[in-house]
Amino acid sequence: MRTFVLASQNKHKAEEIKQILGPGFEIKTMEEVGLSNFEIIEDGNTFEENAAKKAAAVFNKINMPVIADDSGLCVDFLGGAPGIHTARFAGENASDNDNINKLLYELKNVSFEKRTAKFVCVIAFIENSLDNLKYFRGECSGFILNERRGCSGFGYDPVFYYKKYDKTLAELGEDIKNTVSHRYKALKAFSDFLK
Repeated sequence: MRTFVLASQNKHKAEEIKQILGPGFEIKTMEEVGLSNFEIIEDGNTFEENAAKKAAAVFNKINMPVIADDSGLCVDFLGGAPGIHTARFAGENASDNDNINKLLYELKNVSFEKRTAKFVCVIAFIENSLDNLKYFRGECSGFILNERRGCSGFGYDPVFYYKKYDKTLAELGEDIKNTVSHRYKALKAFSDFLK
């Protein structure tokens, strides 16, 4: 069993990662290794910079293998926004609902074919030295709908339309979503690297 610490307090994310990596891996959150009040400032300009900052900060504290991900939604019509500001698009303590409302407002009156978007996930991995930082990137392309559809998933999933299945990510259910998502693709690359 290989154990990695996820540079996050997000148990949902830890579960999703564990599910995608499969048996043989244990994913611990920061809370589970005694870092529940440890704040990491994400002030990088790219997903890579933010993922690296998180991984390095946690690695320096616990000296165990660490994975960190930074992910977000990039909407072409908005010049790639919200991008690295995805979680706080509508403000510092914005809810998923607040963020979706702002996104729909920014895209109102924009035709469907101009509402192209992609989810991006970058995973930074440090095993035994900061000099040995590795990155794994995954992307999932789709369109932003005018309204929410579906109730599984989280974040922007209810408005992110995935053409192949003619559904939003929130309508796909975890099993299918975890074979097409940006996080799945980044983790697949990471998993292939570990083998």
